[in-house]
Amino acid sequence: MAEPRRRVPVVLTVAAALAVGLLCGLGVWQLKRLAWKTDLLTRIDALKTAPPAPIDGALSRLAAGADQGYVRVEVPCPDIERTPVLRLYGVVNGEAGYRMIAACALGAGPYRTILVDRGFIAGTEAPPALPPGPILAEPVVGVLRTGGDKTFVTPKNEPAQNLWYWRDLPAMARALGANRPAPMFLALESPAPKSPGPTPAALPTDITNNHLGYAITWFGLAAALAGVYLAMLFGKRRH
Repeated sequence: MAEPRRRVPVVLTVAAALAVGLLCGLGVWQLKRLAWKTDLLTRIDALKTAPPAPIDGALSRLAAGADQGYVRVEVPCPDIERTPVLRLYGVVNGEAGYRMIAACALGAGPYRTILVDRGFIAGTEAPPALPPGPILAEPVVGVLRTGGDKTFVTPKNEPAQNLWYWRDLPAMARALGANRPAPMFLALESPAPKSPGPTPAALPTDITNNHLGYAITWFGLAAALAGVYLAMLFGKRRH
């Protein structure tokens, strides 16, 4: 009498297939992150020698759909050191403190204002206002950057207390009375305010690029899981 054929465990097979698919999906996502991070690091490296361009052209290209992240620009902001500021919580080089956010009026172009990150003040007691500085004769120079999104662990902004925990650019613009703000902000590089003013921190200094290693890990786990399942399945069939 022929030995009855053993059935493939449907539920276990589906679960294993879903798990392998999830792990492969995470590996593909890490490869996409690798491409994005490599491009980002290339842009930041290019900024070491890139001269500033007029902001009007960069914002016009931005309005047309071009990516203008990490582009160095210059813009006349003569009274930037005399305008109100917002306090945005941040961490620079492992030290907590606040970034001071102001608004700069623009001339012709698709936007009327742009928010300016004037720099970082270490410590948890950043002043709600800064001492007024001089009227600037030369344009300010900085790097265009995106605002960034909050996560599920990001505290809510507290506009009434002038405490901000993520860059909600439209809400910040309203708080500063800035009309038609650009959807990016300008991270100031120069001129640096005199002490005790904020220290410009235009570019991140702690960017890591481990996505290839993460991708290999996820794909490796997927292969290991598939191998274990197949070994178990064919092992049962031999008995």
